[in-house]
Amino acid sequence: MVLAMVASCTETRAPDDPFAPGVDPDGPAIDEIAVGNRLMAAGEFELAIESFTRAALQQGMTPEVLTSLGTANLGLRRIGQAEPLLRRAVEDDPEWPVAWNNLGVFLIETGEYAEASQVFRRAYALDNGESDAIRDNLRLALAKMENPVNNTPQEQEFELEQRGNGQFVLRKIQQ
Repeated sequence: MVLAMVASCTETRAPDDPFAPGVDPDGPAIDEIAVGNRLMAAGEFELAIESFTRAALQQGMTPEVLTSLGTANLGLRRIGQAEPLLRRAVEDDPEWPVAWNNLGVFLIETGEYAEASQVFRRAYALDNGESDAIRDNLRLALAKMENPVNNTPQEQEFELEQRGNGQFVLRKIQQ
């Protein structure tokens, strides 16, 4: 009996087979949003867009897909492509704080600090003040509004940092 159990645990492929195992059509589906978020956290924005596009084919253009695509485009500095996606996401689901937060990140990147602070206030209210990332983003927007002298683009380089569940925060690059 022990030999039967050990035999069932061994691979069925030949050990020198260079090919990956086949696809199980009855297996669980891959969550393309989760894959895309991991790719964005790794800085692979092009691959993340491909993953989010596959998610759009499976789920449709949901607010989560729109927000993810917009944020990935923002990571690639494709401002013209990011804005309509993020704005459509908040229109489609005005009660989802993640979409509002990511729109606020876009607005800070484009220098729209007053609108960004309003967007972050709304995200923070929708989230009942539970998100540190949204609170930090709101503080950054308010600081930039109050002290516009420090808003020189050469001195302040930011990058997107994922905080979980598709939420992103701007992080200052240390030089």
